Amino acid sequence: MQLGQLGFEVHDVGAWSAFLAEVVGLQPVGDGRWRMDGHAWRFQVTEGPADDLSYVSWELAPEAFDATVARLRTAGVEVVEADPDARDVQRRVTFVDPAGIPTELTTGNARQAAPPELPLVPHGFVADALGLGHVVLSTRDKAASVRFYTELLGARLSDHIVCQYFGHDVDLSFFHVNARHHSVAFGGPQRHRLNHFMLEATWLDDVGLAYDRAIRSGTRIHQTLGRHPNDGMLSFYARTPSGFQYEIGWGGVRVDDATWQPGTHHAISTWGHHPPAVAFPGRPR
Repeated sequence: MQLGQLGFEVHDVGAWSAFLAEVVGLQPVGDGRWRMDGHAWRFQVTEGPADDLSYVSWELAPEAFDATVARLRTAGVEVVEADPDARDVQRRVTFVDPAGIPTELTTGNARQAAPPELPLVPHGFVADALGLGHVVLSTRDKAASVRFYTELLGARLSDHIVCQYFGHDVDLSFFHVNARHHSVAFGGPQRHRLNHFMLEATWLDDVGLAYDRAIRSGTRIHQTLGRHPNDGMLSFYARTPSGFQYEIGWGGVRVDDATWQPGTHHAISTWGHHPPAVAFPGRPR
């Protein structure tokens, strides 16, 4: 299982296209789709008023697909068979998770033999079998989301972060579906369906280059460079054209279920990840 595809409905497709191409460094492949690794595409941007996440798609191994769908239906989840061609997959179903987020399960996602063209990220991203990265999703009932993703979709607890972050209460739980430390995390309610999505660079300097591109483009930085204590990711956070955040990181730890012991951390960061207003008082943003 892996985080397969993300869809966004945005009011300004042009701004998103410039953002994904010139700031994040992904490859456009037509029809609002964007490529970053061996998959045919990972992101889809469509025009609409929501300025939000439009769907999260989880890719399953073929042998796990039917059993997972059956488990959802047995639990009373309304699972709908959907057109696989709309996502370039072999099979696809849709449902709504406890937080109201449109969610999909797919299998047989299309791949491309030729590597993606990523001139701004020459060393590429850590993706492929680990999925495109991670999402931190908004939920008003964290316990319900945790039960749903662990009991029905098979996610496993990695750890928690419970702390204060510059006056804000933080209570996050992180879950893995493969060796990536977390593919999904849950916090409290947000204005958007997700707090952020994360892409992991293969090369440390590609994080610094992405940070420079964000600054030069006028993208709003939400958190400066820093390192997390739970997944070890060195990263920064900035704002997408729709207002929610994205994270570019490097160096995330891998989880071995045979030895991993979940714990609780009491800080968001080992160092860094400061809001610019704190890091640079008196300066704009």
